Amino acid sequence: MDGDHVHKNREHWNANSDGYQEKHGPQLERSPLAWGTWSIPESTLKLLGEVTSKDVLELGCGAAQWTIALSALGARVVGLDLSDRQLAHARVGLTQAKSSARLALGNAEILPFVHRSFDVVFCDHGAMTWCMPERAVAEVARVLRPGGRFVFSAPGPFLYVCSDLWTWRAEERLLHSYFDLTQVPGGSAVAFTRTYGEWIRIFRRNAFAIEDLIEVRTEPDAASSFCRGRVSIDWARRWPAEMIWRLRREDDGDQGRPL
Repeated sequence: MDGDHVHKNREHWNANSDGYQEKHGPQLERSPLAWGTWSIPESTLKLLGEVTSKDVLELGCGAAQWTIALSALGARVVGLDLSDRQLAHARVGLTQAKSSARLALGNAEILPFVHRSFDVVFCDHGAMTWCMPERAVAEVARVLRPGGRFVFSAPGPFLYVCSDLWTWRAEERLLHSYFDLTQVPGGSAVAFTRTYGEWIRIFRRNAFAIEDLIEVRTEPDAASSFCRGRVSIDWARRWPAEMIWRLRREDDGDQGRPL
């Protein structure tokens, strides 16, 4: 049934939040402004741009490590998450940091904000993995101001096509159809993916100009609590396990321009 994934994903994250933060929280705390499972610093990639005095929304904030760190840089940040339990961890973090950031419980497919509320919307392996892309991208376009920036990281199609979808172990062979793998079953949660071409079409339908696509290649000495037993460094140096998109919301007069 349409929408069942929202309930399923909320239940999954409410049940698994404590274990997730216990396992991965130390890495996220050490590098709060870093992208993806290999923690590539934002200071290296420079994807968000200047955030001081900007209205910023994080989709799928978890324990709000990014949200808290950006607020400390002078951004007006809202961290949104589908999971009550994830936000409980986030509230503890905000209190400890004495942060002025705000939190919101909500679904990124139906954002609880008015039109043109934000200058920057971003997501680091959060809601853009667990939401239907067509709905989430349309909502981001709605709440972004013209010229606003949308940046998100997510697992890349290569990872899905080469992985056992129950163990998430990436193999050196193709296991699934690139074109047919759109809703990804995997235990108690539902993830989504699209081909690169379909991502581009979704962005263009929602008046986004594509500024960059980073197909992440990890460093030889990288370490990650997220990838143990799932994606080896050797695998991630040969094929892109992750993608990071950097997009700009076009002004009304820009719509229809070529890529």
